[in-house]
Amino acid sequence: MRHRLTGRRLGRSSSHRRALYRNLVTDLLDYEKITTTEAKAKEVRSIAEKMITLGKDGNLSSRRQALAFIFEERVVSKVFADLAPRFTERQGGYTRITKLGRRLGDGAAMVRLELMK
Repeated sequence: MRHRLTGRRLGRSSSHRRALYRNLVTDLLDYEKITTTEAKAKEVRSIAEKMITLGKDGNLSSRRQALAFIFEERVVSKVFADLAPRFTERQGGYTRITKLGRRLGDGAAMVRLELMK
């Protein structure tokens, strides 16, 4: 039974899953939109929104927490300098998921995960 267990395992070990999330969040914050499967997008969405919230906080502790998760320092600077001011009036909901249909190879539901304007 999986009572009170959160998150999807995605058929990966915990370290592989964490690396996947870090890569997807870094790319989402860098390019501001990515195309991935629906399950991955739903997991990454909450992490990306937490990173933007850290950027809105803007103190040194928040920057260090973001640097511990996001791979590239350039992307962290972008979050704190560009993305956080864009979302100052918004209390969450910084991302949008748009369904694209099924992938040809295996039929996985594909989506576009993007940051709101």
